[in-house]
Amino acid sequence: MSYILSTGIQTADYHYTQSEIQKLVHRVFPMSNHEKNRLMPIFEHADIERRQLSAELSWYENDHSLKESNDLYQASALWYCEQAIRKCLSSQEFLTQAIDPNLIDHMIVVSSTGISTPTLDAYLIDQLGCKQSIKRTPIFGLGCAGGTSAIAKAHEYLEGAKRSNVLVVCVELCSLTFQPNDSSVSNFVGTALFGDGASAVLMAGEASPLVGRQTATVPKIEHVSTRTKPQSQSVMGWKVVNTGFEVVFNKSIPNLVRNFWFIHVQDFLQQMDWDVEQIPFLVAHPGGKKVLEAYEEVLNLPKSALDYSRNILRGHGNMSSPTVHFVLEQAMKSNPERKTRSIMASLGPGFTSELVSLEWS
Repeated sequence: MSYILSTGIQTADYHYTQSEIQKLVHRVFPMSNHEKNRLMPIFEHADIERRQLSAELSWYENDHSLKESNDLYQASALWYCEQAIRKCLSSQEFLTQAIDPNLIDHMIVVSSTGISTPTLDAYLIDQLGCKQSIKRTPIFGLGCAGGTSAIAKAHEYLEGAKRSNVLVVCVELCSLTFQPNDSSVSNFVGTALFGDGASAVLMAGEASPLVGRQTATVPKIEHVSTRTKPQSQSVMGWKVVNTGFEVVFNKSIPNLVRNFWFIHVQDFLQQMDWDVEQIPFLVAHPGGKKVLEAYEEVLNLPKSALDYSRNILRGHGNMSSPTVHFVLEQAMKSNPERKTRSIMASLGPGFTSELVSLEWS
């Protein structure tokens, strides 16, 4: 088993209301006014009030080369990651004392919205003063599934290194991938949903000296599961073009929750001998309003079970991989009673479903 001891989150610098972003998109999007007016209700029905972006709105009115966008990605992503990590390791809400970065044995960094070689973890190790022997696992291409997938991978590592500690870091600057000349509906939907942010999660093996430094109950992980649907690569992802990344979204995603994801979560519950009625809330990645509604529908959940996910969607939009950690932080701050059960869930390119069991102890 492994434990989640602390989290830290960092939003991007520029805060805008959904209506401010909607006005920008109406002004610059390469569609006829008739088409734009037809699609504008996507903004109004997204259940999003505010989002945070890595650049001022005026930046998105102009064309940018891949180099321009990626330079901004590298500088901003590193800053946001460092802030999220420092909050995670020094959280007075979750930890009895700050954690020295030298106690981190393995860093997993997830990001799919920019390119960096060396990867971001190499820079973060220097900025934080981590030990030279720290293990590095950078992950690209998991999209919205990355936050849960990285937690699962950290757990599997800690199962074989029970005295170790892992730092999971996610950062996505989705807004920097906006393509002002891409008239696809996918691009339009992306502009109505995506925000920018970073997260950090501190995990410890069951024999780690850090276990016991938590201030309250924490999630214990015992089971993880991944399932990838065959021949589903076109459901979501990036199309790489000369100006950067063009978003790919398939309208079938809510239906995939109703069949593919539903079967996966049923099998997962059966494997653990859990009943869905024992789960008061999900730590679910809020991919969008329709995805959350599909989760609710297939598991016959009360609306309150997805309150944390809806709160994050409303205040931040979909930030891809870090979003589920924002949800996790809200759940941990509520200080659930011992033996409270939940599931962390994310969906991403592949088409892949990632599940992690959480039981507070």
